[in-house]
Amino acid sequence: MKLPNTLPLALGLILFSFIITSILVIPYIDLLYKLHLTRKREAPKNGKIPIFDKYHDIKAGTPVGGGILVIAIVVALFYLLFPFASHMGVYIQSSFNLNWEVFTIFFTFISFGFLGLSDDLIKMYFKPKPGVIGLWFGMSRKIKFILQWVLALIISFVLYNKLGIHFVHIPFVNTNLNLGVFYIIFSSFVIVSFTNAFNITDGLDGLATGLFLICLVAFGVISSTGLDTPLSLFISLLLGSLLSFLYFNTWPARVFLGDAGALSFGATLAVIGLLTGGIVALTIVGGIFIIEIASSLVQIFGWKYLKRPILPLAPLHNSFLVWGWEEPKIVMRSWLLGIILAIFGLWLSVI
Repeated sequence: MKLPNTLPLALGLILFSFIITSILVIPYIDLLYKLHLTRKREAPKNGKIPIFDKYHDIKAGTPVGGGILVIAIVVALFYLLFPFASHMGVYIQSSFNLNWEVFTIFFTFISFGFLGLSDDLIKMYFKPKPGVIGLWFGMSRKIKFILQWVLALIISFVLYNKLGIHFVHIPFVNTNLNLGVFYIIFSSFVIVSFTNAFNITDGLDGLATGLFLICLVAFGVISSTGLDTPLSLFISLLLGSLLSFLYFNTWPARVFLGDAGALSFGATLAVIGLLTGGIVALTIVGGIFIIEIASSLVQIFGWKYLKRPILPLAPLHNSFLVWGWEEPKIVMRSWLLGIILAIFGLWLSVI
């Protein structure tokens, strides 16, 4: 597979996926309204309103679950169109067993989507429980965290046992670090970390979706130069669908990803990084996600050990709201930083 041979198909798939999503997204938003899959007001009816709810309850009533549409479209289009790629003059090539690679990509994409969907449905249709601050909506953190690890371990076992991945590429010194069977634990940690980092980042209109698009462009280039056809075409379909979705997700958002999209996309980004062998590049390209989850960990440390918050409000994008930044400004500047990090990550992947 040569890049010039694949590029026309990849660009065509981006456009096709964009058009299909654009046709379906408005009727889908209407369906979410009819099913009452909308964001709930989280502030308690009586007493002091938590600072988080002060800034975010304004979004109550917006449909949640846009990620389900993106997942469904990408899965359907891939399985309809990928078998015909070879008939379009594209030589199908992969560094791994083709069937197991496709299984890994879509098991991650769909299973984490189902986990997130379960959380979304619990938030919508079940009564909230009293939390440490305000009310707690959705699945318990402990159960969700355990299920994330179960799925991540399954995926990591396939990466190690079926695809034969057990190394981490170290740039600059151009060497591969062989982790052996410990790769399963390492890759599981990467998957769970990015799953939660994406979910935490998905707090402002368009923020996580835009950053994910930037990451996908970077890894689309990496997968193309690495001669990985199924991954390149999957990324192309996902890019096209997300471009259409982002139009309705930017401020003021008409639809949110929901946990179905956030958990699925975070885990998928991690697996894309693992498949391309660019773990260091992943930490750079996805640097904003890492900064966001790190800020939440810093806040937890402050409450637990210092008995006071270190940031006005975690994660970091919420602190910028408290400091008086307008939401679109935070999102746009995060995208700009994400572009710079993506360029740096691409540079690391080719040296």
